[in-house]
Amino acid sequence: MAAPLALLLGISLALAPPLAQARSLRFVTLLYRHGDRSPVRAYPRDPHQESAWPQGFGQLTQVGMLQQWDLGQSLRKRYHGFLNASYNRQELLKFPLSPCPRYEQLQNETRQSAEYINKTRQNLQTHRLLLPPWVTPDVMTQLKQLKDFGFEFLFGIHQQMEKARLQGGVLLAQIRKNMTSAANASAPQHLKLLAYSAHDTTLVALQMALNVYNGRQAPYASCHIFELYQDDDSNFSVEMFFHNESGREPFPLTLPGCAQRCPLPDFLQLTDPIIPQDWARECQVASNVQDTELIVALAVCGSILFLLIILLLTVVFRIQSQPPGYRHVSNEGEEQP
Repeated sequence: MAAPLALLLGISLALAPPLAQARSLRFVTLLYRHGDRSPVRAYPRDPHQESAWPQGFGQLTQVGMLQQWDLGQSLRKRYHGFLNASYNRQELLKFPLSPCPRYEQLQNETRQSAEYINKTRQNLQTHRLLLPPWVTPDVMTQLKQLKDFGFEFLFGIHQQMEKARLQGGVLLAQIRKNMTSAANASAPQHLKLLAYSAHDTTLVALQMALNVYNGRQAPYASCHIFELYQDDDSNFSVEMFFHNESGREPFPLTLPGCAQRCPLPDFLQLTDPIIPQDWARECQVASNVQDTELIVALAVCGSILFLLIILLLTVVFRIQSQPPGYRHVSNEGEEQP
């Protein structure tokens, strides 16, 4: 009895469908804001000048250092088993943007928008440093609202899609490229996690481009997370999270038009409109390009007209200066011999 039972068991196992491969994390991109820091400058009558800050202007405070430490601990816990227990320079990694005249023109146009004008017409510290008497809770609330509005001014209000292509779309293009490379790799790659250290403006620019911005300034040490997974059907999907509070799990972000677990092809298709194809050309101010072309066209037409006038005057001068000579006269009426 034991032999037939073993045979049946073997046949059953052979005919059973293969076990599905478990879903696995393949690649991570992080964009995080620095921690709390001292002001970059002081207003003229500020009682707390640079000497009041131990590390000087624009440097992390002890609070900021702790915030960065907490973020690191949170990420270490989240990616335990995915990254090495000790630091590996091949598994970890900043991003500049050159001046963009077209984006600056869009900013000037935004200043002329009704929303911006109305807001500015309505609105003409911590670390154990005493605040001036005029800094009331109402003033602080108003300043915070203006700060949040400042991000809307930078990346929204007017021509948000074009601003996204010129700002957050540039970073997103690189993030997409890295994820696509990781998905197309035939063998597991050494680079597992890419981290960009940035400012609140960088975070907001990216989230405005993705249309997931919540309208508030990104907190210190907050972090936008992209995770690329290989699903059990061997396809790839993207999940986004936002870590904005120490001690709590990052909350999920959903790209409009897709599920929170967004298939990679859908993610790429939905974000295509905000990816610049030729950033340097798109940054050119259209009016300047048109003016240059007009000037060149006028110069060419003017040169041709000048040459035609010279040619005409030359012909007329030659005709007028030609000496009188023999001219044929009709012989009608002459007597025949």
